[in-house]
Amino acid sequence: MDLEDIRSILDLVKEHDLSEFELEVDSLKIKVRKSGGPHVIPPPPRAVPPLPAVVMAGAAHAPRPVEPRPDPGVALAADADLAIVTSPIVGTFYRAPEPGAPAFVEKGTRVKKGQVLCIIEAMKLMNEIECDHDGEVVAVYAENSQPVQYGERLFAIKVS
Repeated sequence: MDLEDIRSILDLVKEHDLSEFELEVDSLKIKVRKSGGPHVIPPPPRAVPPLPAVVMAGAAHAPRPVEPRPDPGVALAADADLAIVTSPIVGTFYRAPEPGAPAFVEKGTRVKKGQVLCIIEAMKLMNEIECDHDGEVVAVYAENSQPVQYGERLFAIKVS
């Protein structure tokens, strides 16, 4: 359920002059009640259900461990001419603008400041990640269509 669905529910309550409306779908519960004066009801604490474990038949490898990363954005590595581009958000990493399209950049690609390197999808929004330096892509750390964490390495750029 998104914001547009909630707005539709509120419009229906208003249109039909309902004094109370309640909807419960799975773990989501919405209750709308009209009253004479302002009345604030704090939302109940939201329990996050555990994620189901996914077991793939024939999978012989363990998921890759996520190691702590430096601050998000572009951080300079120990080698001053190498910039590490890290994920500014948690989401799904995409190397191309759409399935089947060529990747924005490959290892060895010359890049300019402001050029799009990849897309990270978070909450149905496509966030373009741009390069902050002119240079050459020397490493691509993330796999296409895989989840990335905040601060996780995406690319290494040799600054020119």
